[in-house]
Amino acid sequence: AVEQTVKSKLLNNFTYNNEPMVLIFGNEVEGVRQNIINYCDESIEIPQFGTKHSLNVSVSCGIVLWSLIDQVT
Repeated sequence: AVEQTVKSKLLNNFTYNNEPMVLIFGNEVEGVRQNIINYCDESIEIPQFGTKHSLNVSVSCGIVLWSLIDQVT
């Protein structure tokens, strides 16, 4: 899940191991529901500075996918 959780890893510290994965994104108001997070192996958090703690889902998706693709190339 791409979500801020107690155990989430910062995106810049997440290493993609080239294995198939499913990315779950929530919306900027409610995020990913806890019952879904409970099924996830890991949570990835996009580092943010300041008082804003949410991003538009399309922006979040672009940031995460770019980071993962950048690790492969």
